[in-house]
Amino acid sequence: MATIRKQIIELLEKQECDARMISQNLRIREKEVYEHMPHITRSAAAIKKKLQIIPAECNTCGYKFKTRKKISKPGRCPACKKERIEPPRFKIK
Repeated sequence: MATIRKQIIELLEKQECDARMISQNLRIREKEVYEHMPHITRSAAAIKKKLQIIPAECNTCGYKFKTRKKISKPGRCPACKKERIEPPRFKIK
């Protein structure tokens, strides 16, 4: 049985996923997925790959959170103040 992080890496090598999709596939909490991401970034670098993060985006106005340092989903949009945010997606290439 592979560790949770190895399972996440294998899943992200196959397809682009957000934290909810990862949590549903591996049956772990969504919050736990975000806790593993900094470690997965380092693990991917060790195998000569890169964790690509597609930034979160506001569904109302289209604002992209390109400069956001945190990996987790933002609470609301700074431009329109709405809370309809598409979470960030991850892919290992």
